[in-house]
Amino acid sequence: MNLGTALILLILGFVILIKGADFLVDGASAVAKKFDISDMIIGLTIVSFGTSAPELVVNIGAAWEGKSAMIIGNVLGSNIFNTCLIIGVAGLIYPLAVQRATVRKELPFSIFIILLMFFLANDAIVFGGTDYISHIDGAILLLFFGAFLYYVYTSSKNTDNSETVEIIEEMPLPKSLLFIVLGMAGLVYGGNLVLEKSLVFANYFGMSQRVIGLTVIAIGTSLPELATSVVAALKKNSDIAMGNVVGSNIFNILLVLGFSATISPSVIEYDTAANFDIGFLVAATVLLTAFLFIGTKVKPTTGGSLTYTIDRWQSGVLLIAVIGYIVYLLMNQ
Repeated sequence: MNLGTALILLILGFVILIKGADFLVDGASAVAKKFDISDMIIGLTIVSFGTSAPELVVNIGAAWEGKSAMIIGNVLGSNIFNTCLIIGVAGLIYPLAVQRATVRKELPFSIFIILLMFFLANDAIVFGGTDYISHIDGAILLLFFGAFLYYVYTSSKNTDNSETVEIIEEMPLPKSLLFIVLGMAGLVYGGNLVLEKSLVFANYFGMSQRVIGLTVIAIGTSLPELATSVVAALKKNSDIAMGNVVGSNIFNILLVLGFSATISPSVIEYDTAANFDIGFLVAATVLLTAFLFIGTKVKPTTGGSLTYTIDRWQSGVLLIAVIGYIVYLLMNQ
């Protein structure tokens, strides 16, 4: 297969993958609505899962094929692009205002789970021997994911989210079920197509699985988050833009990596070269948090909590950082 055909099929795979996630979210949300599940709970579970579904499906396929470096690369790459590229682009469109809880709780929790991933993967540092992420490590990540969902659920009960919850489209049950089936089929077919054609590119250009996972696959599977955050920024709804990124980062490590490790036929081998990527992700998340602390703070005139703002120049710094990171990867693969 020539490179042009592979590129067309790779793009087609991403389109099918993302559209499949949309169909699954729409259908599942409509079914949940029929059973009187609140919009907020739907948003916290089904919709949040939908934006991480492309990463999850691609990683499941990679796990079954033993592509360990691609699994790790996809998770870390997606989070790096979420933190630097998506916030960078969205923040240049409109300065992002972030709620106090995100700055003081969710972002520090994001840093904690990145470090947790580091210690779970680098077994040789603690125990000696081979570095890998085992089924037990995956279960640990999933336990933290359950705890995070409980935290978000209890937090949402004490917050007025009426302005940020999207209206769930109602549809007949047969149509909802059809959307779910089409969505799942799209995710499976699109995910397989992306994985297969990404390997074609990796072989053609001599790129490692780690680099192809950190770049091509990570960017492609992050498109739902990019689209959501850009639209939210254009509508000046910065809470959704930032919340979407932070939530997706947490989902990717705890759910996507945790589930991939749990269902993988064998352990996920870990290349310590990924420690550089973990270090960059930690630095980017810490920098984002610092920007929010030193940036403009807005105190509401009537009720509500203090908001922190990331300005356009700070978004530009994040954007420059990720461009430099990509150049470094390509020059040192």
